[in-house]
Amino acid sequence: MSTQILKGLRVLDLSRMLSGPYCTMHLADHGAEVIKIEGGSGDTSRGNGPFRGDDPNHDWAGYFVSLNRGKKSIQLDLKSPEGHASFCKLAVHADVIVENFRPGVMERLDLAYESLAAKNPKLVYAAIRGFGDPRSGTSPYGEWPSYDVVAQAMGGLIAMTGPDANTPTKTGPGVGDIFAGMMMAFGIMAALREAEATGKGQFVDVAMYDAMISLCERMVYLHDMTGTVPGPEGNSHPFLAPFGLFPAKDGHVALGIVDDAFWQRLATLMGRDDLVSDPRFATRAARATNSTELNAIVANWCSLHSKDKLTATLGGEVPYGPLNNIADIIRDPHVISRGMMAQIQGPSPHQKPWTVAANPLRFGAHGHGPLASPPALGADDHLLAKLSTVKKIDQEGKHELRNAFGSFATGVTIVTTCQPDGKPRGFTANSFTSVSLDPPLLLVCISKEALSCNTFEKAEHFAVNILASDQKEISSLFASQSTEKFEITKWHANAQNIPLIEDTVANFSCARHRLVDGGDHLILMGEVLNFEVSKGTALGYYNGTYFGINHETKAAGIANPLTTHRNYKI
Repeated sequence: MSTQILKGLRVLDLSRMLSGPYCTMHLADHGAEVIKIEGGSGDTSRGNGPFRGDDPNHDWAGYFVSLNRGKKSIQLDLKSPEGHASFCKLAVHADVIVENFRPGVMERLDLAYESLAAKNPKLVYAAIRGFGDPRSGTSPYGEWPSYDVVAQAMGGLIAMTGPDANTPTKTGPGVGDIFAGMMMAFGIMAALREAEATGKGQFVDVAMYDAMISLCERMVYLHDMTGTVPGPEGNSHPFLAPFGLFPAKDGHVALGIVDDAFWQRLATLMGRDDLVSDPRFATRAARATNSTELNAIVANWCSLHSKDKLTATLGGEVPYGPLNNIADIIRDPHVISRGMMAQIQGPSPHQKPWTVAANPLRFGAHGHGPLASPPALGADDHLLAKLSTVKKIDQEGKHELRNAFGSFATGVTIVTTCQPDGKPRGFTANSFTSVSLDPPLLLVCISKEALSCNTFEKAEHFAVNILASDQKEISSLFASQSTEKFEITKWHANAQNIPLIEDTVANFSCARHRLVDGGDHLILMGEVLNFEVSKGTALGYYNGTYFGINHETKAAGIANPLTTHRNYKI
């Protein structure tokens, strides 16, 4: 399941294997443009397997497919002058860089955060390391390599997992990597929010060791408050009962009884009303004290029934669930209804789709589309020139744009765009504001009650049209709910197929730059792609009255200095 909630976010992903790719997978699943930067034979996981029978060349490892769906791939040798220069150009336009190298690797490549941020101050640089980065605290293990099992072992997870202290057990999935990746995904979004507000990015790092300590927070407070060293708990809980796994005739089931009411209901469903009033089990504390005896009673009862019978009896009545393997999960009606088995079509339409775990997040305001295919190594090399192009406005352009912004007092504007089906939309606004010359930015405010608000909220391009003093009727028309606005008004389409109102004082064709919430309005910022300015008097509006803005209007400043029509493309 994929949304476009992060569309417009560009992420350069230097990470390999699991922790970093899992982090950026979440960003890509929700619309971010994630570009894997790969050298040599690419991400290590491309060769990890497993491979399907219809892939005789072993091009698509399941490990890689699952974690890298929806991403792009550019192949660069960062040690070469050309590769280094290309990456630096890409970094200038990136919002986020993610890497999971050991400390010092990027510094040796002359690609340290500080050097990249000097050219891109808003850059959020995310580093996932086994033992953290020296910038946030030097670890004696800082130079050690680390993988999932190392983090699980050192961070306490294995010490708390398994049947007993003599049988330490690693958790099945790569939690040491995955949890650090999940935390970094949050860290990136938090840093991006601050960057949007301040214009300043930052270095963010997480240590896999630290993430495991956070995951195992129970061991910390237990040790602090009881003085004990928590060990393996098997399938039970240290101070809740019955809580854990219990045997059934054909497998196991899980029970999580915390509240007294749930215990009373379980006892009744077991046909053991005598246990409800038994003081040994009447309270949570009493059940914890007598957990061994209580767990044995529940286990004996469960073992008499199949998982299906227990599901029919206990499902929805108490916190209960059967122990499922992947075959059970694929058939489960919950999984089917929620779409948690996602299909990804490979590069060949004749190839059987891959099945991967879908993204579990659901956003009520967004549709959830299919996941896109992972990239072949270097599949997007052809985009390098486009992605790394520095769109700098020259001095002549700045001069022309400054004159365009200042050639009239801001008056009544018509903001226009198109729906996805090509239908033009527009509304009247009483002003727009220039924001920046380099990059060339302006903003307009859109009322959330405007009928076209949702269209502008999702539009990739829009235009701002500054009305002339003789266009009062057009202003009134676009302030109404008329469906004939564009049939009545003269207009033509720009290069992006956005309507430009004819005979205006000026118009600015823009690409969406950012959308910001502003109370009962949305603030839509656009990057100016092209603008036109003509001689004329702008239409003003004050206290219910239209008026012309020119050199005779004292509050309006100077007159439009242009004597001819000017068209400028940035």
